[in-house]
Amino acid sequence: MAATIYGLCALTAFFCAWLLLKAYQSSRYSLLMWSGLCFAGLTISNALLVVDKIFFPTEIDLSPWRYAVTLVSMIVLLYGLIWETE
Repeated sequence: MAATIYGLCALTAFFCAWLLLKAYQSSRYSLLMWSGLCFAGLTISNALLVVDKIFFPTEIDLSPWRYAVTLVSMIVLLYGLIWETE
């Protein structure tokens, strides 16, 4: 059951990133780009979660990499929210 939930979270983040970046292509509104990049990073983080918990549950620990990717994604979104103006 956990594998299904982890996979659905990764697919949801990917779908959000795809929609945001597609909307950015048509409107060129920069907040859409920053949000799309954030969700792309969250997709990678969720994919690492699937690999960590499902494929290698005891062999290796990918949690530092997951947290680093998530932190960078959130920093990208914060940069877009704080310093980008239109």
